[in-house]
Amino acid sequence: MLVPTGIGCAIGGYAGDALPSARLLAAASGCLITHPNVMNGASLYWKDPRIHYVEGYGLDRFATGDWALRSVRQQRIGLLLDAGIEPELRQRHLQVADGCRATLGIEIGPVVTSDLPLGVHLGRGQSGASWGTLERPDSLLRAGERLKAHGASAIAVVARFPDDQGSEALEAYRHGSGVDALAGAEAVISHLLVRQLQIPCAHAPALSPLSLDLQLDPRAAAEELGYTFLACVLVGLSQAPALIQRAAANPSDLVADDLGVLVVPEGALGGEAVLACLERRVPVISVANPSVLEVTSTALGVGSEVLKAGSYLEAAGLVLALREGVAISALMRPLPALKEMKQW
Repeated sequence: MLVPTGIGCAIGGYAGDALPSARLLAAASGCLITHPNVMNGASLYWKDPRIHYVEGYGLDRFATGDWALRSVRQQRIGLLLDAGIEPELRQRHLQVADGCRATLGIEIGPVVTSDLPLGVHLGRGQSGASWGTLERPDSLLRAGERLKAHGASAIAVVARFPDDQGSEALEAYRHGSGVDALAGAEAVISHLLVRQLQIPCAHAPALSPLSLDLQLDPRAAAEELGYTFLACVLVGLSQAPALIQRAAANPSDLVADDLGVLVVPEGALGGEAVLACLERRVPVISVANPSVLEVTSTALGVGSEVLKAGSYLEAAGLVLALREGVAISALMRPLPALKEMKQW
């Protein structure tokens, strides 16, 4: 299940609002692979042994057949803190990590602070999708490599993001429209670490608390509950599958050949994982889930190769039909009669 980050999807464009759909698809499929954008609910989260938490770059490498996924009992999560985080806000994040250790039994440590502030900058493309840059990606990588060298098998990153309180974009987002301005930059951070270190990574932004908003959209509510977004990241990473080179995979590891179906928003069919699945003849279900992108099956010229679903409820039914070997055409009406081929 893919819901690309930073494109304002009606479902999945907020922190954790795609979780109910993910739980449904996990039940329908018996095994769901998805990425942090779907599973992270800020202060909220959901554990399900049928759901595999795989960062977006790692998911692309899995779908193309380069990497395999190996189940683990527990990851040792290294905590990477941006040197640009103020002392009080830094302490809040350390307390969240200690809280997850004490109440959830998650193994966390070591903790490393980057040698320089990472310098996150936010931007927006012509389509309206969010993106971002780092002033010091070298500092991020040095800290990540240090954590891995000291035994971390996964990394949770907390970077200081620019506060944007009072802006029109933030107000629109909190009221149920617009795009998550942080998401594009978050993807840059996690993709960079996973590509370099080949271990599970996910990001939580450090921000000043927002003032109370009486008109808050329910989809934005999970982001208003605490000082940090770190708890869901730590839970997701705690049993995230290890990322293994395909050539070193064991028979029990998940590989691209195991994929039964891909579920993705209809306007977001241009990603590497989607194109890889289309090339490998993996069934693709496109769900009506509006966003700022319009990379549709029609635009790509693959309309006949993609199954259409009006909702994630309908997508779950299609997944069940594919899983049980029920012909999709037998579920539709009218059901045309078979016609004999013309004679040679």
